[in-house]
Order: sequence, then C-alpha cells, then structure tokens
Amino acid sequence: MANTSDVYKSLEPLFRPKTIAVLGASADPGKIGGRPVQLLKDFGFKGKILPVNPNYEEVQGLKAYASIKDIKEPVDQAIMAVPARMAVQVAEDCAAQGVKSIVAFTSGFAEMDADGEKAQIQLSELARDSGMRILGPNCLGVFSSQDASYSTFTASILDGRPKVGPVGIASQSGAFGSHCFVLARERGLGMRYWVTTGNECDIGFAECVQFLAEDEETKVILGYMEGCRDPERLYEALSLAHAKQKPVIIMKVGGSDVGAAAAASHTASLAGSDDAFDSIFDKFGVYRATTLREAIDISYACSFGVYPKTDRLGIVTISGGAGVVMADAAAEYGLNLAPMPTKVQKDLKELVPFAGTRNPVDTTANFFNDWTVLTKFFEAMLEKGNYDAIASFFTYFAQSDAMSEKLMEAIRPIRKKYPDRLMALSIYGTRENIAKLENEGILAFEDPHEVIQAIAALYRFRKGFSQKLPTPPKIPASTPSIPKKPLNEYDAKRLLKKAGVPSGRESLAKTPADAAKAAARLGFPVVLKIVSADIQHKTEIGGVVLGLDSQTAVRKAFNEIMARAVKAAPNAKIDGILVSKMMGGGVETILGTYRDPVFGQMVMFGLGGVLTEVLGDVAFKVAPFGRKEAMDMIKSIKGYAVLAGARGKEPADVDALAAALSDLSIFAAANADTLESVDVNPFIVREKGKGGVALDALIIRQSN
Repeated sequence: MANTSDVYKSLEPLFRPKTIAVLGASADPGKIGGRPVQLLKDFGFKGKILPVNPNYEEVQGLKAYASIKDIKEPVDQAIMAVPARMAVQVAEDCAAQGVKSIVAFTSGFAEMDADGEKAQIQLSELARDSGMRILGPNCLGVFSSQDASYSTFTASILDGRPKVGPVGIASQSGAFGSHCFVLARERGLGMRYWVTTGNECDIGFAECVQFLAEDEETKVILGYMEGCRDPERLYEALSLAHAKQKPVIIMKVGGSDVGAAAAASHTASLAGSDDAFDSIFDKFGVYRATTLREAIDISYACSFGVYPKTDRLGIVTISGGAGVVMADAAAEYGLNLAPMPTKVQKDLKELVPFAGTRNPVDTTANFFNDWTVLTKFFEAMLEKGNYDAIASFFTYFAQSDAMSEKLMEAIRPIRKKYPDRLMALSIYGTRENIAKLENEGILAFEDPHEVIQAIAALYRFRKGFSQKLPTPPKIPASTPSIPKKPLNEYDAKRLLKKAGVPSGRESLAKTPADAAKAAARLGFPVVLKIVSADIQHKTEIGGVVLGLDSQTAVRKAFNEIMARAVKAAPNAKIDGILVSKMMGGGVETILGTYRDPVFGQMVMFGLGGVLTEVLGDVAFKVAPFGRKEAMDMIKSIKGYAVLAGARGKEPADVDALAAALSDLSIFAAANADTLESVDVNPFIVREKGKGGVALDALIIRQSN
C-alpha cells in the first residue's frame, strides 16, 4: 500500500501478522490461553503459530517454547494470556526479542486499582520506548478474516466464522464488541477486521479507526466507543475516513452521568461530554447510532457501496399501510417523496386500475396474476420518475422459495439495468432467500421504517462526502489574553469586545453623581447593575434596577443597590455601578464557552428564556470555528425560526450573531490553557443589518 502513515505501518503486524506467538498457551482449547491456538489452527491461519509455555513440550499438537527468548525468528504478534503479576516482565522480554506487537488479554490493570494503574503505566512506557505496539490490556483481541488470524478468546466465533467483506469493526469493549460481531455475522455483514482495544495502554480506538481508514479493502467502519484518550488522533482518523469517502458509524455510550461513570470503571477511559462528541461527529459526517441494531443496519446498508445522488425517494408497496409507514419515515428523515409525473401515473392506472400511482405507488395484489407488473412499475419509477432510491415492501415473500424466486425474476432485470440506483426492501424470510436478494445488490430489512432510515443515512453520507471539511480559522496575534485578576462584568465585556463580541453603550460609575451624569450622557431610560467579580448573580441580591428615566431615580437606585450589595456580600470587592443604555426589541440569545475534559474549549449557543433552560434547545461546537460553521450551528436549533423572522417579524441579524460566535470560539481557543468558561447572557440580536449586543458577561479563569 503506497504512502501509508507511520500508524498504519506500526499496526500492520497486529492486524495482519505472519507469525504469532501465544504466551501462556494452553492445551485446553476452553481456556483463555488455549482458544486462540485452537482458532488459528482450525480456521486455517497460514502463518506460523508458536505456543509459549514452560510446562509443555507441545501444545495442541504444536511445538511449544519455554520462553519468548527461545524463539529465534521474527515475531509479528505475541498474544499475552498470562497472570497480571507476570505481564510487565513478559512484555519486557517480548520487546527485548524484537516482537512487533502484543495482544494483551490480561486484566487487572487500571480498571482495578492503583497498583494496576501503575503496572499499566509501565506497559505504556515500554511501548513508547521500544516501539512495540500493545493492544489492551484487558482486551478480547483482534482478528483478520481474510488472513484467518484469530487472535482472540471469544467463544462466539466457534458458532460461525465471519463472512469476509468490507466492514471493519473497532470496539473499546471486549464483551460488547463480541456481541456486536455475533449480531453482524447473523445479519450477513461481511467483515474484514475486528478489534477490541480494552484499557488502551498504547493502541487506542482512534488509531484503529485510522488503520481501517487507510486499509484499501476496508470500505465501512463500525465502532463502539466509550471515551477518547487522544482527540487529535481521532480528528485525524475521521478526517482521513472522510477524505477516502468511507462511512463511519459509531455507537457512542456514556452520555448520561451514570453511563460516563460506568465507562470510566470499565475501561478507565475519559468519557468527555456527550455534546462534544456530537459536535465532532457532526463535523466529520460520522453517523451516531443509538442502538446496536441501528449501527449494524446502517453498516450493512453502506457495505453495498451504493449511495443515492439526491434525496428523491420512490416507494413501491403491495400494502397501502406499509406505504404510509414508509412515507411517514421519509418525512421524519427529510427525504423527498416527489410525486410521479402525471402522464406516468395515468399509464400505470391503465396497467392496474386500482393501483395508487402518485408516490408511494401501491401495486395492490394484482401482480399475483402477472408478476411482470412489478417489473413495469419499477421500470416506470426509475426511468420516468427519476428516483435515486427505491424502497419497497414485500412482507414475508422471502419465506417461500417459490415466491422469492418469482420476486427475484421480476426485480433482477431492473437491478441489472440500473446498478447505480439504490434498491431496498422490507421483507421477511429465510437467510438463504435473503442472501439471494443481497447477491443481486438489493438491501433487505424486516422493518419498513428501518428501510427508510438506512436510505436516509446513505444519502447523508453521499452528501457529506461531496462537501469539504471546514478549515479551522487562524488565531490572530491580536486576540486578547485573560488577565490573572478576577474579572467583573465591565472588564469581561471590554475584553470580549476586543475579541469581537460587541457590547452596548455603558459607563462605570463610582458615585451617585457620576452615575447620574453618565445616564444623562447615554440617554434615558438606563439600567444600573452592581459591578463586582465576587458577585456573579446580581439579580438575586437586588443588584440590578431597570427602566430608570431620570437623574434623581438613578442617584436613588445607586444608593439602594450599594446598600443591598454590602448587606448580601459584606466581603465582596465592589468596583462601582454600571450604567447602561436600556435596549428594547431584538431576539434574546445566550452565548457561552466551557472546558470539556477531552476536547477542550467548547462553544454553546441557544435562544434566551425557556427554550434554553427548560427545553434544552442549544447547540455546541468545538472551538475554534469559522462563520460558516457558526451559521450551521445557529440554524441547527429548533428555535431558529424566531431568528429567521417568525410570524411576520423582521429577521434578526444572524450574520452578526455568527460573527460573534466565531470570534468567541477563537477567543476561547486562544485562551485554552487559562479559560474555564464564558457566559454572555443575554446577547441581543437586533434586526438584520443592526448587529448584536452583549448585555451581560461573565469570564471565569481556570482554578488550576
């Protein structure tokens, strides 16, 4: 393979070994150290199998070695099935012998206790210093179906080897990864590689995805993910998959607090915030599956390699009810159910008078008298309806060999004539009959809703592949830095204004007289607010007074605010009272940043009020990003219609809002090492062409 990366070259001995040593090999195939020997032998591994166990002269009919030191030939991969207390020494012996990779089944490391974590750190350091790659520890292994290198102890593979195919599977969980393999095998999914990463002392999930992205024969990547240790590597892997137009489907768990805690205890991984993962997946066009069945179904659909060029979907059904189910699903997923041309509808009516011919097209049961009716209906939809995907419902036809064959005879000429069009059926039947459909390039699902879900995913991938990934904006040298002192609202807004987030006309007053003069200069009505870095929630202590329309009212309010602040927070350092011109109109929004434990600075956006606080209608994106991405972020929320000008109102200045979000993201990225969070609430977006204004702001430095 030309122009391969260092990651690919370093992982090739793991994924495609020519010589495998089994450390802790057992004569009993039922034991962890015995099963990989059995699998490698019985399933036809063409390389060398070298069992290592000082207690045997041979293991399962193969010559055994007392130690890895006794093997005098190069070893691509060593399977480590030894107790935890021996693991570090055994790994050191492997490194000394020049072993290129280790598959560490052994558990009892960082997932257990402090001593285990210390031992795992030793393995990490050994891998780094020696260049020997280590998978695990606490993993279930890896296999390559085309090479029959089954370096795993999962019993699931004994019930059936995987079909060789284009899908690569990477899982951070061993047992769940094994379950994924079983369901994928039973679904008929063709697999090339399967790998579980365990505790990731060295080789991580992201590197495995990168290997699969670089591998020429892997066309689809399916992943199970609990957390991320190397975000930069994940970006690189997903970017590479996008560039090579390889769909990535990931089931990411750990979104809830309980789930995140479980993920940490399971693989000792950092879960990161769910919003951050959604942002990353959205950027690189990753399909995030909610269930394992969904993940496998979408991977299955992608494995056929046919992606609709447009969102035009035609539905052919023998059941009006199923047609409604599919039509509802098409609306849910945003597919275009354009009607058939009027003349074609009339032609089909002449063919079957009782048929529904608009789209969905309902053939009724008439075709039982003449199966060529199906062929003609399909032909009309693809030739004259110009649909890029066809979804059909044929109930349990594949349960009968005779009926299945008649269906194939009707569809086969259409499939051959239009190989670039997607054809997917909702159909139930035997595995053998379903396989006949699949061999003709026809997708098969039991549930009609799942047919539409898969078609929508395929179109989404096609659309994503046609778009270039956004280039992160450069951070100008003029971007302001956060001072070490605590910042009050006045300081925060001035700093953000320099960064590109505008604020309104205001003045900091130290005395009632100063406040009155400032109010007269700014123009009534005005707002007065206490200014103190020690008082973050000003309204709760009565530190905000609105709608003041005279100098007398301003002086009185100044004194009252000061008195309330001193009483509520006697130890607070008060910097004065902020006098601001009161604004009316516009759309209230919230901008903010926070520090994610994995991906760093994140930017949040939402509409003000109930939509954000109660309904959670917010969007997140990893900083920094440009104005186009900011605009996509704005349009992604459910309440975007409010900004676009709902119910006859003037559209808001979303261009100014996008600029403020992008500039805020650049500010956050520039101050990544010192910034904990930013809260701009509210940020008023005025009418189109009039910009936006930050009415309040809070900046918090990292405590450490």
